[in-house]
This record gives sequence, C-alpha cells and structure tokens, in this order.
Amino acid sequence: MALTGRAALLAALGSIPVGVLEPGWTGILAVNGSLALACACDYALAAPVRRLALTRSGDTSARLGETADVTLTVTNPSSRPLRAGLRDAWPPSSWQPGTETDASRHRLTVPPGERRRVTTRLRPTRRGDRQADRVTIRSHGPLGLFSRQGTHRLPWTVRVLPPFTSRKHLPSKLARLRELDGRTSVLTRGEGTEFDSLREYVPGDDTRSIDWRATARQTTVAVRTWRPERDRHILLVLDTGRTSAGRVGDAPRLDASMDAALLLAALAARAGDRVDLLAYDRRVRALVQGRSARDVLPSLVDAMATVEPELVETDARGLTGTVLRTAPRRSLIVLLTTLDAAPVEQGLLPVLPQLTKRRTVLVASVADPHIARMVRARGSVEAVYEAAAGAQAQSERRHIAEQLRRHGVTVVDATPEDLAPALADAYLGLKAAGRL
Repeated sequence: MALTGRAALLAALGSIPVGVLEPGWTGILAVNGSLALACACDYALAAPVRRLALTRSGDTSARLGETADVTLTVTNPSSRPLRAGLRDAWPPSSWQPGTETDASRHRLTVPPGERRRVTTRLRPTRRGDRQADRVTIRSHGPLGLFSRQGTHRLPWTVRVLPPFTSRKHLPSKLARLRELDGRTSVLTRGEGTEFDSLREYVPGDDTRSIDWRATARQTTVAVRTWRPERDRHILLVLDTGRTSAGRVGDAPRLDASMDAALLLAALAARAGDRVDLLAYDRRVRALVQGRSARDVLPSLVDAMATVEPELVETDARGLTGTVLRTAPRRSLIVLLTTLDAAPVEQGLLPVLPQLTKRRTVLVASVADPHIARMVRARGSVEAVYEAAAGAQAQSERRHIAEQLRRHGVTVVDATPEDLAPALADAYLGLKAAGRL
C-alpha cells in the first residue's frame, strides 16, 4: 500500500486553515482524521492486486538491433474496477539507454471480470537471453488517495540473436559459387575436384582433360568437366578467450567473428558441405554438429546467441584436442582467433602441426581499423609516435601471418566490415583450387 501525491497535497492544503482558524490538536485531528477516513475508503474500493491473473505471450527471439514485443494479459476477477499503473521490469540492456522508463510503464483500466492487454516493446542492445524480472502493479481507488501495490513473477525469456549483417554479401558469393559449381560456362580442375560431365572439345581446353575412351565411341573429341567436391566437412572454431573480448569500434571482436562465421556457414551449406561449430576457451562453450543444410544456420545463430567472451587465456592444447576429436580427416578447420604475437607464438604455433597434418586450416582474425588510421597520422610529434606504433603493430601481425603460412595455413586478416566477405572469398579460393 502507498499514499499518492494527491493525498499529500490535500494534507498540505488542510494545514493552512488549521494554522489560521484552529491551531492545535483539535484542528489537526479534524483535517487528518477526515483525510485518513477518505484514504481508508479509497483503499477499500481499490481492486486487490494479489488476485489478478497475469499471463505473457509474444516474441521469444529477436535479432540484435530489432524489436521484440511481449504482451502481458491482465485479468481482473474481482467485483471492483482496476485502475492501475504497471511496471514490466526487464534487464537494462533490454532497451536503448534512456528509453527504459517510457517502455516499461503502462496505465490500464480493467472492468470487473474482464481482461486487458499491454505490450512491452524491447529493443535489446546485447546478445544473449533477456529474462523478465517482475511485474509491479499499483492499484488506485476512485479518489486517487491511496493505492494497493503488489508484484507478480511471470517468467519469460527473449533470446537476442546475432544480427548477421553480412547477409548482404551472400548473393554475390553464391554467384561465384555457381561458377565454380559448373552451372555456368566456367569450370575448374584441381586435385580435389569431382567429375561432372562430358562435353565437346574446344580450342584452348587442357588436353589432359580429354577422355579418350569417350572420344573413341563418338565422332568428336570429348573432354571431362569438373566441379568442386561436395559433402566436405567444415568446422568453424570460435576462440572465446580474453582476446575475443577486445572491442573494435562499438563491438567485441567475437561479434565480428560470429558474423563472418555465419556468412561462411550459409555459403558452405549452399555448396553442399557439412558445417559444424565449436566455441572454446578452456572448455567447450558451444557445439553444433550433424545439422542438415536447412537447419544449420538457425542452429548456429541460436548457439552463438548466448556465447560471451571469457576473460581467460585460451588453452591451445585443449582446443586442438577437441578439434581433432570433432573434425574428421580432410576437414577444413576455420579458426577465428587473434593474430597477436603472444597468444599465437606461445599457444597456437606449437600445436599447429597436429592440425595441419591431415586437415586444411584457415585462420581468420579481426583487424582494428584504428591502427591503419594511426599509421597515416602526421602533423605533430604525438601523431608521428602514433604512426610509428601503428606501423610496428601492423608489422607484427604480418610477421605472425607469415609464420602461419609457412605451416600451410591460409590467413585472412581484415577489418570487421571486410572480414566476412574476405573469409568467404578464401573458402571459395580453396574450393576452386581443389583443396577441399
């Protein structure tokens, strides 16, 4: 129960005539007694809060940056009308900063025996599960002097999924894939390609592709055409250790890695390859295996939604052992990690030969565009020092990338905006070269 501002205002106004006409206990009792009686009647006429029946419905998931509507149905089983203010509490990250008060508070009136609905619109600012906290209702009487207040707990979860902003690059990558797949006039040849069909020889064709047996059975020279192999296994490995928590722009490196992994997964699924996901730092944070081409992308998005960077050093040996148990031979291992010197030289390089022995490894890393801006800085002593620091950082990354390439690793190092298409191009390049 609680007094309203109207009751406090009436008490203040009542003190004026008491002080002028009848100062003393008699005047105070006359005014406050009447006000207390009015408050008691108002409280008795207010609809009880505990007896209200509340249910939830609405969205259970939304992409980061989009809205989710959660509807609250309030049923009033009492014989008194409900005049109430309602607060639907959610974590602060469920709304844009500064909009929580307007979005979570509602006014409603429910006649006896009826129900009303109010909708809370969420606009989350972080990935993960957003849990509803509690619903607080303050029921007012007809005079608006006194109110009943109570809380109800109605569990509801809205899962905030990765935004997959790199989806816009998918049509162009699929067009390139169709060329590699033999659906246009461009055909490829490589040690890892599959026989597709026979066609008539045209000047310029590789003579090694001539099928002499087929040529002997017909009057024209026949050549074999090839297409990239299908049903290859791809394991996407997200490094969720401390380096993935570093912010590049407005988001952690892990978010850019997830976006690139989703584009590659969508492209590989269209190419007929099998895609799995492993998120690891010192233990498995997420594992998706054995999904069909239709289900792989929703499964990856759902698994990634709750993965957060962990402020621990990644266990490279544990990661390698998990990868070897998860990925069969001749798999493509796509490791989304950092190219910082210490984690790579002390963690990844010693165990890299185990990964590259029977598998193809591709390392993708998020580069900070601020480093490139530092390198171009001039005009002052501080700017020159910044340029020197930026150049040194770039040189160290190039050195680490070169060390990885000496082990037969394909390296992609790009800014968050360019990482997803660059990783997709690297995958298509491996496919065109017959390395998958």
